[in-house]
Amino acid sequence: MKQISKWKASYRLLKYGLYAPKIKPERLYQAYGADILGLIDSNTLDLGCGSTPRNPFGATSFYGVDLFKQNDDKIKISDLVVNPIPFEKDMFDFITAYDFIEHIPRVIYSPSRSFPFINLMNEIFRCLKPGGYFLSHTPAYPYSPLFRDPTHVNYITEETFSIYFDQINNYAKIYGFSGGFEIAEQGWNGFTLVTLMRKPAIRA
Repeated sequence: MKQISKWKASYRLLKYGLYAPKIKPERLYQAYGADILGLIDSNTLDLGCGSTPRNPFGATSFYGVDLFKQNDDKIKISDLVVNPIPFEKDMFDFITAYDFIEHIPRVIYSPSRSFPFINLMNEIFRCLKPGGYFLSHTPAYPYSPLFRDPTHVNYITEETFSIYFDQINNYAKIYGFSGGFEIAEQGWNGFTLVTLMRKPAIRA
């Protein structure tokens, strides 16, 4: 069984170029939870939250952003394709995006050209506190759930965050990205790529 398991892993790597390991989101929630990090009066924001913002890291207060009006004062309406996140700078210890990033276009003309995905990553970086975490949970290449939904317009790979939005490579800088994340962890949960990024803390 052990040899078969290794063979399957090698085949997966050769066929798709997938290097990230399997990951259990629940482990991340525990390892980076507000209590473990020693946070007091912590805040979390869930993007595309619907009627119920997620709070996987156990923050004290939780907020949401959605395209449609919800019966909750903590959930604000905003189309994040064209509008900023409607919260203040350095407000959140955590920001989460479940099955959301894949719906944000990479390029639009309205009427001039803009880069909504780049702009959203700038907004996430702006709204996070220094040392805060962004969790992306999205179907990703090469798995079919990424492509079969006609509203999926942003195709994420294992390299998207680590090459374009990290503070080392930061290739998205040429398109207007002004931040730079630390990639804390990344892995696969089925066909979903789970990426945890950290906004660097301010050094004393």
